[in-house]
Amino acid sequence: MLSIDPIKNTERENYKFLIGSIIPRPIAFVTTLSKGGVLNGAPFSYFNIVSSNPPMISLSIQRTGGRQKDTARNIIESKEFVIHVVDEQNVEKINKTAANLSSDQSEIELADLTPVESSKISVPGIKEAKIRMECTLERSLELGGMDSAGCDLIIGKVVQFHIENDLYKDGRIDPDGLAAVSRLAGTNYAKIGEVFSIERPK
Repeated sequence: MLSIDPIKNTERENYKFLIGSIIPRPIAFVTTLSKGGVLNGAPFSYFNIVSSNPPMISLSIQRTGGRQKDTARNIIESKEFVIHVVDEQNVEKINKTAANLSSDQSEIELADLTPVESSKISVPGIKEAKIRMECTLERSLELGGMDSAGCDLIIGKVVQFHIENDLYKDGRIDPDGLAAVSRLAGTNYAKIGEVFSIERPK
């Protein structure tokens, strides 16, 4: 078995090892508002559940050359954001929002996505998502990096769930109806695929 010391790797080599190994990764499409009122949208696959009581999620937003991304800055300043699940129907449009735009340009407009008002926060979501979660900032941490922070770790508390009616049956989300997609390495994505069950030991 190959054994690798990450300290001897470049950042790019470690990145490729991580994104190729930790698969599949759920994708969060995140909307935020800038101080100037621009609706920002961007996808992130360093994303997962933190807690169900209260419901909290984590989002790691990588910096470029120590520079904070618009999404992280907007969340830290406004303390609000919306998480959307990326699915087979919206992934093409969501992919367009990964383009590098200036802070005064809206990725939502670029991708022709439809803003929809939130219930408990000021940040709009998008209509094209089957599931969206209104979140408030619980905590943010600057982590990593040699000379400056390498990422912003965001912990968000979900204050409102929005779920398409047909997806919610007997208190459960229908995975086939949701048709969520996940991130692999490079330009590759994955669908849910075959589902199997294994009973957990008691």
